Amino acid sequence: MTQAGAPGDDAALRANGGTNGTRPFSPFEWMLATRYLRARRKEGFISVIAGFSFLGVMLGVATLIIVMAVMNGFRKELFDKILGLNGHVVVQKIGGPFTDYDEVAQRLLAVPGVKGAIPLIEGQIMISGVGQTSGAFVRGIREADIRSMPLVAGNIREGSLEGFDGKECIAIGMRMANAVRGSVGDTLTLVSPRGKTTPFGTTPQIKRYNICAIFEMGMSEYDRTVVFMPFAEAQKYFNSTGAAQVLELMLSDAEKVDELSLPIKQAAGPNSYVTDWRQRNETFSGVLNTERTVMFMILSLIVLVAALNIISGLMMLVKDKGRDIAVLRTMGATKGAMMRVFLITGASIGVVGTLAGLLLGVLVCWRIDSIRKFVAWLTRSELFPQDIYYLAKLPADMDLRETTGIVIMALILSVLATLYPSWRASRLDPVEALRYE
Repeated sequence: MTQAGAPGDDAALRANGGTNGTRPFSPFEWMLATRYLRARRKEGFISVIAGFSFLGVMLGVATLIIVMAVMNGFRKELFDKILGLNGHVVVQKIGGPFTDYDEVAQRLLAVPGVKGAIPLIEGQIMISGVGQTSGAFVRGIREADIRSMPLVAGNIREGSLEGFDGKECIAIGMRMANAVRGSVGDTLTLVSPRGKTTPFGTTPQIKRYNICAIFEMGMSEYDRTVVFMPFAEAQKYFNSTGAAQVLELMLSDAEKVDELSLPIKQAAGPNSYVTDWRQRNETFSGVLNTERTVMFMILSLIVLVAALNIISGLMMLVKDKGRDIAVLRTMGATKGAMMRVFLITGASIGVVGTLAGLLLGVLVCWRIDSIRKFVAWLTRSELFPQDIYYLAKLPADMDLRETTGIVIMALILSVLATLYPSWRASRLDPVEALRYE
């Protein structure tokens, strides 16, 4: 009967003083689990299954971490650029022109948490250059206010904003400059349907402006459509002399907009309409959040499939080691000891695979844009084109809580996958296992 056991089992048992006196997860159980992980030549198929299970867990965890980090990066970059150009809160006047914008701005700046108030004139126009015409969105703004926007003032590629208020000029994005074939000093024609009212109707407003600056914010939609014009000049161009259209507020913390909503409404006055950045981008934000949730659920299936591979591999290992289990049971090994041996065997695959996946995910996220460029060079194709994704580079922003949740989920699935095969090993009857030996 003893000869039926695996070589070295008797010596191991004697060295550990038998199994009846060993504590749970003793060195003996770890030693036996480690030996089962190192399958011999005749058990090579089991080793292959364990290897694929390890790769499945590793790639599943890495894929989840990378995809969620990239989606977080997209969301952060997009909203940083949206909020870098647009205010966190927008105040509009109801029932008349917004002529007291300076007075309202002073009241709003007195609200704790409001760090800036920018009056704006906005309007849709057509802009034409050398044989090229494009739609654009004009934002009339003061020089001090545009300089307070790092996204714009810090990304001037040609020209300067110096003396912006006193000039009849415009600042345009790099993509618009390419579209209309214009550069600093060139003249562009702006056409607005909101012109002067005559007895024969409203005539379009047409005026020519020099380009004084070209910026590149890194978001193609803004670089292609936004035009900045001096505030006083925009008032004349859009027939809004002495008035602003909106007042955009910049908060110290954009996430505290709920707390500041009521004080801002009270300071703005009864004839004001107040909206915040979440309301103005509600659909966009909702789509991103839904997409993140669905992607997480779909990619989690990779980890689940890897966990099922652990189950199949352990079941085959239990069947193959039936004789060894029977010999150990007759020598005094308890059901709990056998269950823990196979629990350690299966859980080791999941735990090591999860940690390897975490490391791989962190490394890929760290060099994600370099990897994108390499793959684009290798395939001779453009990955994540700016025209579609609105970003100049591929971002990745790992969230500590989310990454921890992915790792914990993978560990739990890996441990749960080992319970049934381990239970089957502990329930093996030594008599039935050795009957035909």
